[in-house]
Amino acid sequence: MLAFRTPNRPSWGAVTRPRARALRVQATAAPEADFCTIEEYREPPISPEKRQTLNLLLAAAVTLPTAGLLGPYAASFVPRSSGGAGGPQAAADALGADVHASAWLAAHQPGDRSLVQGLKGDPTYLVVGEMGLEKYGVNSICTHLGCVVPWNAAELKFMCPCHGSQYDAQGKKVRGPAPLSLSLAHADVDERDVVMLSPWTDIDFRDGSEPWWT
Repeated sequence: MLAFRTPNRPSWGAVTRPRARALRVQATAAPEADFCTIEEYREPPISPEKRQTLNLLLAAAVTLPTAGLLGPYAASFVPRSSGGAGGPQAAADALGADVHASAWLAAHQPGDRSLVQGLKGDPTYLVVGEMGLEKYGVNSICTHLGCVVPWNAAELKFMCPCHGSQYDAQGKKVRGPAPLSLSLAHADVDERDVVMLSPWTDIDFRDGSEPWWT
């Protein structure tokens, strides 16, 4: 059996653990911070001019996005301007050629309503009556959101496929959501037998009101 002799004891015996040396920690003072207390700090007051500028910037930040969202919604309640000011122009067919009254009447029977290129390029219905071409054309642009409204010969109405608006055979509104009737244009035949369309600025004969499109 082996035994170990400790340095401080003359006798043989069991091994003992040496005493742990205590660590001496010397605290040092932290360098003095360069700051001021809350009581000592006071932000300089904002001038009235600067405050007004900040208020304007805040108002603009809130108003502009809102206006961008409301703009298209509000615009849906304003009908598209059709048949405005300008001189007479020839009605054109699908190929852009002038429409001649005699040829048109030979191909279209009384009661027919077919499209030509009208004022400002808007598709416009020429109306064929018992005595020939009527003296007015009906703009096909729906006064709700601008869809082209087809003529329904079975129902004798213009019926919009987009949102269900309906107009009678003369283009007068009979069902919403469209707010107004279809606009009109004068339709005349000149000495060359060409159908001429011109802005309608007279009283709307369908309801006796002022034309909204002028």
